[in-house]
Amino acid sequence: MKETKIRIAIVDDHQIVIDGIQALLTPYPNFEVVVSTTSSIQVLTLLQNTDVDVLLTDIMMPEMDGQALAKKVREQFASIKIIALSMSGQGNVVSEMINDADINGYVLKNIGKVELATAINKVASGGIYFSDEVLKELQHYTAIKKENMAVNITTRELEIIQLIAKDFSNKKIADHLFISERTVETHRKNIFRKTNTNTVIGLLKYATDHRLL
Repeated sequence: MKETKIRIAIVDDHQIVIDGIQALLTPYPNFEVVVSTTSSIQVLTLLQNTDVDVLLTDIMMPEMDGQALAKKVREQFASIKIIALSMSGQGNVVSEMINDADINGYVLKNIGKVELATAINKVASGGIYFSDEVLKELQHYTAIKKENMAVNITTRELEIIQLIAKDFSNKKIADHLFISERTVETHRKNIFRKTNTNTVIGLLKYATDHRLL
């Protein structure tokens, strides 16, 4: 009985990455790359004329990023499974890709052919697949997000933290935000209290660790 092939589309703005992925998939007879392009816009047209089971898409692309592309693919080609490819598994990006674009998998570009094949097979069969590093980063991001919610940094306080990071004085912050220096001082006190810090260096370390900058 002839084995059913998994039809794959690849989009990445670097041809060398596409060539590398195709080379990794060559040993697997059940995979067939039917679409490959460096254009995230062109791929939508190609998908209209070609049956595809799994789309492998880069995240950072100049014409249209992977998140926007995944959303359009989900809207126009609901049956296509989507695996995001990235150099980085930043938790906020992964979270947005899952919640906003409803992807089926997320893998890093440093994985080997065995893991890539595993991801494609699992996603094609209706499952999900996320690299271990990606899952760890997502868990870390979720924990930080919960902690930030518990601390309850307001939008105005976040603006001030970001201006403090730019070495703005209280007066310059006040002028920039069209508020009084006294109001800035009150916000600063509340920020230090909420973050349990008492120096600018301590605050900036907290802000960096908690992805506020």
